[in-house]
Amino acid sequence: MATVLYITAHPHDHQTSYSMAVGKQFIESYREANPADEIVTLDLYNLDIPHIDADVFSGWGKLRSGTAYDELTAAEKAKVGRLNEIVEQYIAADKYVFVSPMWNFSFPPVLKAYIDAICIAGKTFKYTEQGPIGLLTDKKALHIQARGGIYSEGPAAAFESGHSYLAKIMQFHGVPSFEGLFVEGMAAMPDQAEAIKAKAIEQAKQLAARF
Repeated sequence: MATVLYITAHPHDHQTSYSMAVGKQFIESYREANPADEIVTLDLYNLDIPHIDADVFSGWGKLRSGTAYDELTAAEKAKVGRLNEIVEQYIAADKYVFVSPMWNFSFPPVLKAYIDAICIAGKTFKYTEQGPIGLLTDKKALHIQARGGIYSEGPAAAFESGHSYLAKIMQFHGVPSFEGLFVEGMAAMPDQAEAIKAKAIEQAKQLAARF
């Protein structure tokens, strides 16, 4: 049995969002193909994700110097403890499905906050004399993203900064398998929007069968 983190970074649901509609189809098809697997949904818009701030840096610094966790301030304990819960949940999972829209060539800030929470030295990567090495070498990941324009190819491809960034993070963590499923061109070709979504939904079904 595998554990799947279904991580959504969209303020809207599947009835309004293209990415969420395709994500919903993917996870439903995945569940049908893998009934024994555990699927954990993380709605990042309704998740407590502490930002890396002065309290976090202070708390981490104290712990590294030998201070006991119970001796941290209340704010330090709350934020550092919560960040540890997030990264431990991430490490314990076997597969990751990220669902997001493209906003300003990237993705919503809640996803960046989550990424900051899971990039922890000694947990998801480690420093060596040869440079950082990822520690999650037995995982796989998928990113489902909706884009109003065409960014997978053509002149706008160079502006795409969300999926490519997430790919770097997965590589940084040592994740050997990372794929992308894109729903794109709906704003550029509104008359084809439903057909574009339908095609992506069919791709999601096929991908779920082998993920």
